[in-house]
Amino acid sequence: MKVNHIQHLYWRAGFGILPNQLQALAKKKKEEVLDNLFENSKKVTPLKIDTAEIDSILSGETKISSENQKTLQQLSREKTIDLNVAWVNRLINPSELLREKMTLFWANVFVCEDNNVVYIQQFNNMLRQHALGNFKDFVNAVSKEAAMTKYLNTKQNKKQKPNENFARELMELFTLGEGHYTENDIKESAKAFTGYSHNFNGDFVFRRYTHDASNKIFFGRTGNFNGEDIINIILEQKQCAKFICEKIYRYFVNDVLNEAYIKQMADVFYKDYNIETLMRFVFSSNWFYNPENIGTKIKSPIEFLVGLNVLVPVQFNNPRQLLYIQKQLGQTLLDPPNVAGWKGGKSWIDSNTIVLRLKLPSILLNDAYISKTELGESDDMMSIKKSAFKNTYGRKFKIQHDWETFNKNFKAVDVKDLQDYILLSELNPEASSYLNSLKKVSKKEYGIQLMSLPEYQMC
Repeated sequence: MKVNHIQHLYWRAGFGILPNQLQALAKKKKEEVLDNLFENSKKVTPLKIDTAEIDSILSGETKISSENQKTLQQLSREKTIDLNVAWVNRLINPSELLREKMTLFWANVFVCEDNNVVYIQQFNNMLRQHALGNFKDFVNAVSKEAAMTKYLNTKQNKKQKPNENFARELMELFTLGEGHYTENDIKESAKAFTGYSHNFNGDFVFRRYTHDASNKIFFGRTGNFNGEDIINIILEQKQCAKFICEKIYRYFVNDVLNEAYIKQMADVFYKDYNIETLMRFVFSSNWFYNPENIGTKIKSPIEFLVGLNVLVPVQFNNPRQLLYIQKQLGQTLLDPPNVAGWKGGKSWIDSNTIVLRLKLPSILLNDAYISKTELGESDDMMSIKKSAFKNTYGRKFKIQHDWETFNKNFKAVDVKDLQDYILLSELNPEASSYLNSLKKVSKKEYGIQLMSLPEYQMC
């Protein structure tokens, strides 16, 4: 398989690829490379942080006291930071690469947040479990998660007073897209989801006495439908397969939709709604490797941060600083902007975030300022410039960076060849001229320079 095709695949299905693995895969055929990628993501390894203190409060409770409620909120805030950091670390060092990338993708499709970290952890692991599975099972699981029943008010959806929030977003954002259902479809399907709730531990509970057992009219069909029936009827609409394939195409292929390729994807997906089959079809298709799809997508903030860490492992002494950077870049895991999630694409870049993105490699990897002394030039005001740089572009981060791992991974790569491994898009003439002008530059310094280019923002 071509080297640049493998790099493209591993940026879209993961967060980049290191030289040794790239060279090993380059000797294999495309089918073997894909088999390896999917086989390594068969297993499901839950992401878990220590929630023992919270579990002890929830265990056996029938009603949480106001004092325990305050304690839960405080613990959840602290533990949510732990979960965020644990998730980022999982993305940096995934045991199941594609499954983790798919989990990140689905988290921006089935958007959800909650102030109870136990429920959020359960929701996150539910995404991970179904990330490459059957879409019908997936949607049903989403509908029954404690975090989702709270987030979209399904708990308040009762036959005496239906709440339409979940029913609306199920069709508008999760399965069909706006304009492919009626207001009456929303009202009738909301009745089918009445009675959906959970206990204190976050386990699904169906409360029959609040469920509307009357007949509903949904998509022209009449019956005593429950939530699962509604999801079945939705998935019978080919628009559902098309809608999900559009989202997958935007995320994994190109922000500009190609209707012909999306139709091919939808035909595959509609047969059995198997996500793994769909993704294998996408990654196997010749059009996936077309030049217009390689190095043309703007990395999300998380892809950017994780990609940096794949090259040079970084550890924050204060985990809150990792959240601070996510916030400044515009994407904080577990804290979506709204139920529609992050827009992605060009919305990741504005006048503020592009400056931070271009400066972040030197902020994190070289004490915030690139000294010209490493380029063989004098730099008499280095300490003053370092201080000014930090004041302008960010707080003083306390970081441990592992350049030994970088040197080990790129030991066999010449300095001037680093760009073949670090950059996926073509260099513009100005950047190429600048890099050619660097003399007596170390591998470390050249790597930082490459990561500080606009081209590094693309994958």
